[in-house]
Amino acid sequence: MTPPPASHAPEGYVCPFCGLAADDVSAPDNRCELEDLVYRDEDVMVFIAVDGFGDHEGHAMISPTGHYETLYDLPDRVLQRIGLMARQVALAQKEAWGPEGVSTRQHNEPAGNQHVWHYHLHVFPRWHGDQLYRHLRHPVAPEVRAAKARELAAVLDAAPTRLP
Repeated sequence: MTPPPASHAPEGYVCPFCGLAADDVSAPDNRCELEDLVYRDEDVMVFIAVDGFGDHEGHAMISPTGHYETLYDLPDRVLQRIGLMARQVALAQKEAWGPEGVSTRQHNEPAGNQHVWHYHLHVFPRWHGDQLYRHLRHPVAPEVRAAKARELAAVLDAAPTRLP
């Protein structure tokens, strides 16, 4: 597999999520507050995002407590913990806020719409008609899907050991 890309963080970048993990949000550009923190352990933390979307504010973010910039950088254990925590957070949102559904979203690198240079997974409570994505779906031709599936399968088949 291709090695992870170099960091996209600008020179002198002070990571807001590392600050939150360390209980220090005093950096001038850090918009996080300690009160945003919902949960933290040695591997992951859950916090409320500083930006809302539409009429429904209060989506959660799950981030490693250690500094990993992208999905490509995450150790397997941390990635597993994030996945399990995503389910827990989604179920907690269902109970706490009563949404009609839940969506997750995660971005990597500038072209992938990443803006904070520390991995984070968005967990959005959803309601019919909330227009969170505001993009119309469009069909992808079966032959294009098949080609993409073969390309991806080839890379995955060449990957080192998989977890059960």
